[in-house]
Amino acid sequence: MIGMLASAAWLMALSVTIHAIGLTLAFRFVKRRPALLAASFWPSTWTLIGVAGWAVLLHLLEISAWAGFSTWKLAMPDFATAAYFSAVTYTTTGYGDLVLPEPWRLVGAVEALTGILMCGWSTGFFFAVGSRMYRDQPAASPA
Repeated sequence: MIGMLASAAWLMALSVTIHAIGLTLAFRFVKRRPALLAASFWPSTWTLIGVAGWAVLLHLLEISAWAGFSTWKLAMPDFATAAYFSAVTYTTTGYGDLVLPEPWRLVGAVEALTGILMCGWSTGFFFAVGSRMYRDQPAASPA
């Protein structure tokens, strides 16, 4: 059981590292474009679409890491099945149509907790970008 928890802790740390690198890059990108953010509706909208797409890509990389580990350790029969299971677990959808073998179930629970944290972090970042857009816009003058 200690080995399983160590594996889950390593995968959690990998997920946090992927997310930290990815959101740091996104933050640098957004920070360099203050004029773009305040310009008008479409530039701001495209920026938000880009940030959302980037966050989803980060989550997919993290899900793939969990799935790769499950496949490598033979907890799932193949990568496609493991990727589906990881996506459902990471997002806490939890259909229940697939389950890990009993010794690995605690790893699945840690994956779900990690997914909650990473999704929350992405949500916070998305909110910060949106807040910055509105903060940086000049106030409308009364008519």
